[in-house]
Amino acid sequence: MPVDDTLKQSTTSQDTAKPSTEPVTSSPKLSSAKPNDHDSHEDKPLSSPSTANRPSSPTTDLTKKQNGDPEAETSSSDQDEIINMSIFNQILELDEDDTHDFSREMVEEYYTQAAQTFKDMDAALIQKDLEKLSDLGHFLKGSSATLGVTHVQSSCEKIQRYGHLRDEEKGIDLDGEQALKLITQLITQVKGEYSVAEKWMKNWYTEHNE
Repeated sequence: MPVDDTLKQSTTSQDTAKPSTEPVTSSPKLSSAKPNDHDSHEDKPLSSPSTANRPSSPTTDLTKKQNGDPEAETSSSDQDEIINMSIFNQILELDEDDTHDFSREMVEEYYTQAAQTFKDMDAALIQKDLEKLSDLGHFLKGSSATLGVTHVQSSCEKIQRYGHLRDEEKGIDLDGEQALKLITQLITQVKGEYSVAEKWMKNWYTEHNE
């Protein structure tokens, strides 16, 4: 499967990091839409499949955090899921055989999208382009929701809202400087969250394709 615009977005992200339980009617694809396709491409996590013979939920590595490993830094406690297994298992159900070619290509497309999005975020931060940062947060939020990368999804949703000068958790409006400060902190955080999730997914496919 080519890593380009052939993967269509078919899931809609929610305003929270919790996955939906609505039934799936078609095979999911990662979004290839541009970040500023803001309102017409909401991404929604998939419903929970059977978890029989599927991997258990991964968690962060407490030892790595204690040793200062930046890849182990996440915004949640050590027992929180790195990957929402209900969603990830749904992706695995689409594989036709044990090679997991279909789901692996989706995951590899996500790696490409995330890497480019982080570069674009860094550039937009230098330019202090809050609207661009909001759009990029929205875009990566949707792709992360599709695969159940929950921490990245949640952090990107905050970036999206801060870019619109709004802190929904506190229920307050922000000025530009406040928003940029919060987004700067979140970009560092979300890169660490993504690194942990990417490492887990790569390990999973290595272990299940031997």
